Amino acid sequence: MSEQCKTCPSNGGCNIDPADCGVEVEKSLLGALNQIRNVIVVMSGKGGVGKSSVTALIASNLAKEGFAVGILDADITGPSQPKAFGIHKPQITASEYGMTPPLTKLGIKIISVNFFLPNEDDPVIWRGPLLAGAVNQFWGEVDWRDLDYLVVDLPPGTGDVPLTVIQSLPVKGIVIVSSPQDLAFMVVKKTINMAKKLNVPILGLIENMSHAICPHCGEKLEIFGTSQGAKVASDSGLDFLGSLPWDTRLNAMVDEGKVEEYSSKEMNAIIDQILKKLP
Repeated sequence: MSEQCKTCPSNGGCNIDPADCGVEVEKSLLGALNQIRNVIVVMSGKGGVGKSSVTALIASNLAKEGFAVGILDADITGPSQPKAFGIHKPQITASEYGMTPPLTKLGIKIISVNFFLPNEDDPVIWRGPLLAGAVNQFWGEVDWRDLDYLVVDLPPGTGDVPLTVIQSLPVKGIVIVSSPQDLAFMVVKKTINMAKKLNVPILGLIENMSHAICPHCGEKLEIFGTSQGAKVASDSGLDFLGSLPWDTRLNAMVDEGKVEEYSSKEMNAIIDQILKKLP
């Protein structure tokens, strides 16, 4: 029996060949109301550079500008967005249009695999096809409705999930995140080359944890090495979006689930550049 026959009201009492039948297949309503203008992907070839924090800050600052924003937490095996926004075990509801994503205090819509785990520290032990399938479900089976920006937090590397997102979603631009170490930039360049080979626009590069400011004397401390984000961006033919400091206030707010309350002039300048590229 064809899929078309299964949804037909005459199922079981019809002898017409499905190819000759004039009854249309019932179309799924999942995601039917979604209108997402810009999909921004945050990537890094290297783990531990603060990519998830940068994702949360981009989304928060866009929301503060009055835009309708969503976050798709595509880091399936290491989801951290719920923790950063203080969302724990929300009641996920659904309709014929898909799953309804929980809202943050600023109204940011978030979907993450952590919402579906019995305990937030339970591991997700899946192979590549399952990980990619989950990302596709978060894109197509969530009732996002109208969004100006959907920010996608990718896992590090150039594996199944990043490839699925870049090839399956209508990505408008990629934000590359790194830190000052030579090792980090060496690995991040792999991500840059991946994006170029797949012909996806790169909005620019952010150097995270570029420096720290001593809370006692105000001295600028390059604790992770000399800043070289601007040079690496230039050598790679990318725009340098800016540097973000290592800030103990941000660390505390993320741990407390209050990332939306953080603000900095550096992040404001980065958002201004993103908005010029994707208004």
